[in-house]
Amino acid sequence: MELRHLQHFVAVAEDQHFTRAAERLMVSQSGLSASIRALERELRAPLFVRTTRRVTLTEAGRALLAEAERILAQVRSAHEAVAAVQGVLRGTLALGTEQCIAGVHVAQLLAAFRGRHPDVEIRLRQAGSGALADEVTAGRLDLAFAYRTQADTDQLRSLSLTSEPMIVLCHGGHRLASSDAVLTPPDLAGEVFVDFQPDWGPRRITDAAFAASGVRRTVALEVNDVHGLLDLVEENLGIAVVPRHFRHKRPTLTALPLEVTGDPKYETVALLPPERATSPAARALVTLLEAEGLAPPRPCGT
Repeated sequence: MELRHLQHFVAVAEDQHFTRAAERLMVSQSGLSASIRALERELRAPLFVRTTRRVTLTEAGRALLAEAERILAQVRSAHEAVAAVQGVLRGTLALGTEQCIAGVHVAQLLAAFRGRHPDVEIRLRQAGSGALADEVTAGRLDLAFAYRTQADTDQLRSLSLTSEPMIVLCHGGHRLASSDAVLTPPDLAGEVFVDFQPDWGPRRITDAAFAASGVRRTVALEVNDVHGLLDLVEENLGIAVVPRHFRHKRPTLTALPLEVTGDPKYETVALLPPERATSPAARALVTLLEAEGLAPPRPCGT
């Protein structure tokens, strides 16, 4: 098995198309097909289901994809480690983040990183915390800033950034706005909720908190960006349960304290692969992050 076979396999899996993958890799389609056939012969299993329009992974292909991505990430890290020993940090920093994460100002951090390491190509992806954890584990991302969705494992470790309570945001004219008591999930039964998609950190912690309290809630208005959520609350179309730092983004909204079973905190972390698999670029970013301190960022979007 050669590295190019794995590179070709991953490209076809990502594009779900031989022609597009061949164009991206700058190889002939026949050469790409031959590479995949050689890999299938060695593994004694078909890796793709081929149709006239696209290709999809077989069960064996899905099993191989996670390992292939991890192997290629480790090879890339090896090249970058040698360059770092020679005094030059090169390569790529693939970073993921959930929107408006607390504990780090991502744009400022990346600007400082680029100033120190101009030969490193920065790639940034926004997604929900669950997806980001999966991508770091698979080796598609070097590091991600996310809500803690799980305990550390042998494939994923974390650096705590900050933690904060969840609060309720509502319109000033909402019935809850005049409350001077600490709210609990039963107080919110029957309300219309605005929330993020299920993979987002705030949605995960809110769903878990209400389930633990035995209160059923329905998310009627589901969004995938912070300011879309705030706009809907500001129009009094629903209320939202969000991390406390969100209150700074829209001072016109009323922020109310919330007490839930177990008092869970919204903890944000930097997610990293095991130390042996951490790229030099990711190590340099963490070093810079620690040097700059972990103070909460300015409210984003204000």
